Amino acid sequence: MLGVGEIITLLVSLAISFAIFVPLTGVLVRFRAQYNPRGLQLDVEGTPQPHTGPVIRSYFAMMKRVYRIEGWAGLYKGLMPTLLSTLFVTGVILTFMDTPSPSHGRYHAPNTSLLGTLFYSIIMMLISLPTSIITYRSITTPFKLSYLNAAQSFRAILTPTERRKPWILYLTPGLLASEVLHIVIVVVGLGPLRRLLLPKPELGSYPDYSLTKLGIYIVVVLITTAVLSPLEVMSIRLAIQRNHASAEYNSVSQEIEGDAEDNTEFSGNEEDVITLRSESDPYLGLVDCAKRMVDEEGFSSMYRAWWITLLGGLGSVASY
Repeated sequence: MLGVGEIITLLVSLAISFAIFVPLTGVLVRFRAQYNPRGLQLDVEGTPQPHTGPVIRSYFAMMKRVYRIEGWAGLYKGLMPTLLSTLFVTGVILTFMDTPSPSHGRYHAPNTSLLGTLFYSIIMMLISLPTSIITYRSITTPFKLSYLNAAQSFRAILTPTERRKPWILYLTPGLLASEVLHIVIVVVGLGPLRRLLLPKPELGSYPDYSLTKLGIYIVVVLITTAVLSPLEVMSIRLAIQRNHASAEYNSVSQEIEGDAEDNTEFSGNEEDVITLRSESDPYLGLVDCAKRMVDEEGFSSMYRAWWITLLGGLGSVASY
């Protein structure tokens, strides 16, 4: 049972974390979700037309654009689902997991076998997946969402099919495959190599790492980044791709049009921050997503903000 001091410390650390990381995460999600086709597109009559949306080439250019169009409110888009999901997952951990008390808002997976860690990571991913989808869509939607009116927000980011059958979020094409593959690479590949090359120092002692082993680990992180970065980009693309075509609707387009009528207030006054890929031609799975992104937007689209993935891999040593 947590004491009053520990609860206050946890809440303060969470508040500071939200203030810093919500805007940074929001910019990252929008940058990776931005659709930048490199070729001509066909209109309804089959005539080639150039892409007319914004072209954002860097993470910081996206940050500047978000602030210019939507201000601070745009930078903190996704705050409410992030807050609720964090409190929910923290509650699950404190209630059901046999772990020590959290310190300064940080939490580490329990020490167990490789398969146990893999199982634990997948379970935690399944618990948080719906809230991750809602958070990503809250960030990328062009509509202005209310912090307190959940029903209105859900109408903006979820289709009628998803609202009637919320479990269909788990069936979003390719999303589970991407998430599980990411976990397997980190838990089965990167984790054991980190423990082998950079063993955890004893409590109270300073790490004494060999420069050779540290160099090898950095090379390993670079290699895994080449795989993890595309998976993270595709996870965002797949998560914001809404599931349509319930039996009550005649077509996908009918559902999209009917769902948009209730949402007339946009976040930007004159233009949207990003361009999203048309929902009428969705990705069919993880492999299809990779092929279409490369064909339509170029190979570099798979590595947007790859350096953030790299910093995450290197930073895992400090939190180890």
